Amino acid sequence: MRILVVDVGGTHIKVLLTGHKIPIKIPSGRKMTPKKMVDLVRRAAAAADWQYDAVSIGYPAPVVDGKPVSEPVNLGKGWVGFNFRRAFGRPVKVINDAAMQALGSYTGGRMLFLGLGTGLGSAMVVDGGLEPMELAHLPFKKGRTYEEYVGASGLKRSGKKKWRRHVLEVIDLLRFGLQVDSVVIGGGNAKLLRGLPPGVHVGRNANAFIGGFRLWRDRRRTARPPR
Repeated sequence: MRILVVDVGGTHIKVLLTGHKIPIKIPSGRKMTPKKMVDLVRRAAAAADWQYDAVSIGYPAPVVDGKPVSEPVNLGKGWVGFNFRRAFGRPVKVINDAAMQALGSYTGGRMLFLGLGTGLGSAMVVDGGLEPMELAHLPFKKGRTYEEYVGASGLKRSGKKKWRRHVLEVIDLLRFGLQVDSVVIGGGNAKLLRGLPPGVHVGRNANAFIGGFRLWRDRRRTARPPR
């Protein structure tokens, strides 16, 4: 099966087809609607002569039962209720973008994924089973949420040095509370981290595409530990 993976972000939409290594990048932004996204992706795939049988979409907001349940903060409107299958003319699976990257980063045991970008993405994979999470808006301290401390607004407000300390504090707290074996950090700001503790490492952004491919290999939307 040839799968087209679409990783939707606030600045770029990245697209990759099964068997290829270099994704197509499409500029995104606050005027990006789902219809415009589909039109641009289909046009780009056609120009590259990419033929596909199914589509995986990593969506930057909560997803329940394969459907977006809230509008993304940094994109246009109309995502909730949009018929992606009809628009693409192919079977489509939609998953939260952090969950898709978590699925592609998994190697075994209990793994927590944290995506440090504009906001805070989160997901767990436990013994191969994917568990999307929404930790970003839970209260952390001083009346602010986790996202307000370790997302882009926290970085801007606190500066890199203090932001790094907050990220390590959040990692320690969540790692202990969720009793995970490993933590994978993704997202655009992961590259700013220094001195990560044992069992915590920065993942590759390309893992999001691996997760998109894995969605169609396991009907339960789980990753299987490597043999």
